Amino acid sequence: MEWIHRNVSYWLVEHPVVRDFEWKEGETWGSSPKFTATAVITYLSIVGILHKAYLSTKSMTKTLPTTSSPPPFIRLLTAAHSLFLVVLSLIMALGCILSTIAQKPNNRWIFCFPYGTRPRGPVFFWFYVFGLSKVVEFMDTLLIILGKSKRRLTFLHVYHHTITALMTPLGFRAPMSLIPIAMVTNCSVHVLMYTYYMLCALGRRPWWKRLVTDIQIVQFILSFLVSAVMLWYHFMGDGCTGFPIWCISAVISASFLALFLDFRTKNYSSGRSTVRGGQKKEDNKGEQEKEN
Repeated sequence: MEWIHRNVSYWLVEHPVVRDFEWKEGETWGSSPKFTATAVITYLSIVGILHKAYLSTKSMTKTLPTTSSPPPFIRLLTAAHSLFLVVLSLIMALGCILSTIAQKPNNRWIFCFPYGTRPRGPVFFWFYVFGLSKVVEFMDTLLIILGKSKRRLTFLHVYHHTITALMTPLGFRAPMSLIPIAMVTNCSVHVLMYTYYMLCALGRRPWWKRLVTDIQIVQFILSFLVSAVMLWYHFMGDGCTGFPIWCISAVISASFLALFLDFRTKNYSSGRSTVRGGQKKEDNKGEQEKEN
């Protein structure tokens, strides 16, 4: 066990690439506003084009008259993509936990970065990887479209992917407090969520579909609870860095929470359940989307 812990700590915390990381706008790869804007605009453009080509009423009538099941290749690609994100999310969560333990000068640092904090060290390395992973997650939408699953391409899905890709880089410009907690909770949720989608793509639909939605709602509620601790440190102490960015993030999190609650009400209320063959099954309309 000691050998495992020593090697895991080295590769996730003490390796020079991780330990000596420092984010510099315009120098670190993918750190410029131009990169973020290009990625998001490209994403939205491709989504719009593919949506018209694959999911318009006319194209669906011509190419998919009897079934909405994705082609085997798309299911396999979805499973591989989901597996990659399960592993990456697990590594990011573990890396952030170990890095926080190693980098924090005190427990307050977990909630409140003091003024003068610079985006360097292992925690910010994993936040950098986290930001890049949001671009990788754009593939979620493309697989949904190519799989002709029109009911899953919701406003919430596209809105969430777009906003998280735009917001994550802002966390570096004036390092936003609560990054360690936000990363660990988000990555943990993603481990569960992408495991669910991997199994679905392989033809096995787990019973805990609703849990994927519920745990995302809990995540947003938790974010407000820990924010109360940060606000106490901010106003009762010397202040926390990144407060203006946190204000923007709080508004966006509130919008996510409202949309997820609306999604849950529409798709998991008692009126949406049906009994088929003696078994209670939930209507798959509005399939839980790949989120957060």
